[in-house]
Amino acid sequence: MSAVPSAAKPCEPASGSLESLIAHERDLYTRNNPNSLALYRKAKTSLPGGNTRTVLHYSPFPITVRRAQGAHIVDADGHQYQDFLGEYTAGLYGHSHPKIAQALSRALSDGLTFGSPTEQEGHLGALICERFPAVERLRFCNSGTEANMLALSSARAHTGRTDIMVVDGSYHGGVLSFAGDNPLNAPFPTHRIPFNDLVTAAETINTVGDRLAALIIEPMIGAGGCIPADADFLKGLREATEAVGGLLIFDEVMTSRHGPSGLHGMYGLLPDLVTFGKYLGGGMSFGAFGGRADILDRFDPSRPDAWPHAGTFNNNVFSMTAGLVGLSEIYTPEVAEAFFAQGERCREKLAESLSALQLPVHVTGMGSMMALHFGLQAPRAPYSPPPGYSDLYELVHLKMMAKGQFYARRGMINLSLPVTESMFRDFASDLIATLDLCSDAILETVGS
Repeated sequence: MSAVPSAAKPCEPASGSLESLIAHERDLYTRNNPNSLALYRKAKTSLPGGNTRTVLHYSPFPITVRRAQGAHIVDADGHQYQDFLGEYTAGLYGHSHPKIAQALSRALSDGLTFGSPTEQEGHLGALICERFPAVERLRFCNSGTEANMLALSSARAHTGRTDIMVVDGSYHGGVLSFAGDNPLNAPFPTHRIPFNDLVTAAETINTVGDRLAALIIEPMIGAGGCIPADADFLKGLREATEAVGGLLIFDEVMTSRHGPSGLHGMYGLLPDLVTFGKYLGGGMSFGAFGGRADILDRFDPSRPDAWPHAGTFNNNVFSMTAGLVGLSEIYTPEVAEAFFAQGERCREKLAESLSALQLPVHVTGMGSMMALHFGLQAPRAPYSPPPGYSDLYELVHLKMMAKGQFYARRGMINLSLPVTESMFRDFASDLIATLDLCSDAILETVGS
């Protein structure tokens, strides 16, 4: 499947500087996507940068998707792509899964905004508590960002403490971004620890001591490069936070897709709170936070000391309906286990092919989430790419889009349930061929 008709491709330069290679790809991309360009320019007149979600922007401009089915998308210029972005893990079920589409159609006929509890939310809540070992109670909200904010605020209220702790380079939402300094971050007193460095992390936890309300961490870094945590690192954080009386929060907004019970279930660890989002809404907007009953029960409105938690669309009919159908009828524990194994096989085969290239390119991840990295070694913690690396990501990304392969500019690759191993082989074959073609630029920028 090709995104761009071969007749539209000008003669590609056999070599040249990285700057000239990117200029060539940008020119080709621009000329082959006139409708997306026109829509982008029009959107910029009312939306800063032409969008309302920073991560969706990439240079020279993003394609506009018109329709999608299964694991394929079609843009405004009629180009078709294999979708290996998977809506940054929210698109687990692929596009327009028939069971979810039918359930949403039925829900639409029954009405949307009730101003009342719904039957679906009780069923979905019970199912999530059953699936994820650390979750005794939970509350729904509207996004992963909201879930993390509410979990941290709950931890501060429960402990009576003020400070939070995060991994340096981590991301927990638009106002909880710790790669550099984000002026829009929530004003919590915040301390940072390095990822996969238990000695330094434990020392920092002990130093903050009785001021620490909670440490929040992804058991596998998502936006920072799909980098798994060492099991001993997570276990050590559990012990260190307990020792000072702080709570441990696992952000499983992305990683709850890993196996039947998320990564905390896989590792046999019980954080005090867990946050969710992405696919658990069945493709609709979704967030949830849950954990220990003694903490979450403070949200019981019948209690005289209840904590308030409002949100018009916390239990919106579409999210509750799609989420319930997805988790109960499609992504069963058996399917989740098989899907994790499929992702492991795909990533391992890609890693073998990358190794054969003998280029400074690596793939990290777990299960159905993975990411490409340029560098002499695979990273073990989030990092700031050196100068020139972003140009390499752009060059490879634009070339892959010209081959009909869609994934994140930053190198993130996510599988969805409709993706077959044959589709992934095609993706990997295109990627290896692209990296080989770009080998001179890669070696010049990264070294060997």
